[in-house]
Amino acid sequence: MDTILKTEHLCKIYGTGNNLVNAVQDVNLSIEQGEFVTIVGKSGSGKSTLLHMLGGLDHPTSGSIFIRDQNLFQMKEEERAVFRRRKIGFVFQAFNLISSINVWENIVLPIGLDGRQVDEVFVEDIIKTLGIENKLHNLPNTLSGGQQQRVAIARAIASKPDIILADEPTGNLDSKTSDEVVGLLKMSVQKYGQTLIMITHDEDIAQIADRTIVIEDGKVVR
Repeated sequence: MDTILKTEHLCKIYGTGNNLVNAVQDVNLSIEQGEFVTIVGKSGSGKSTLLHMLGGLDHPTSGSIFIRDQNLFQMKEEERAVFRRRKIGFVFQAFNLISSINVWENIVLPIGLDGRQVDEVFVEDIIKTLGIENKLHNLPNTLSGGQQQRVAIARAIASKPDIILADEPTGNLDSKTSDEVVGLLKMSVQKYGQTLIMITHDEDIAQIADRTIVIEDGKVVR
């Protein structure tokens, strides 16, 4: 299997003096293409900080992140933004949909921002897989939480990224909808050959992953 993502001695420090916080400490990870990996840890353990660095949203204090052997933080800001848009899909707890445009427009927006043609057959297949084909003309605020999260997943997958990063994607959902959303995410990444890295508090979700990384006080302990 190919290593798709690797970190070397990754650190993130906030503050100075007595207010110094080692949010992430000397993290060395290797994640293979097609893997479903969960990151678990208590609140404040550094898992969200780690995920945001893996996605190029937050700068490390030191260390390196490689995606397909490209060093994320040796790129210029603009170059990294383009790379992130093409290679990484994000699914957040808060959905982050644009309320003034419909479901279809939300899903294809990042592709348009990148100046690329929408692969309509591919996107329609994702929409069908996620069971939202009857909601394409709806505005996000007319959908349930579970439906909005499906739209967010479709948007993340539609641009054909190599990696999907999901930060507590079921945090705002009831347990039945949570199970459905995680099942759909897992099925989608298998179907489209992507890699899924997910933060979760939910032990049941962690157990269906290929591998679980446990973080305590900014360090990988297992």
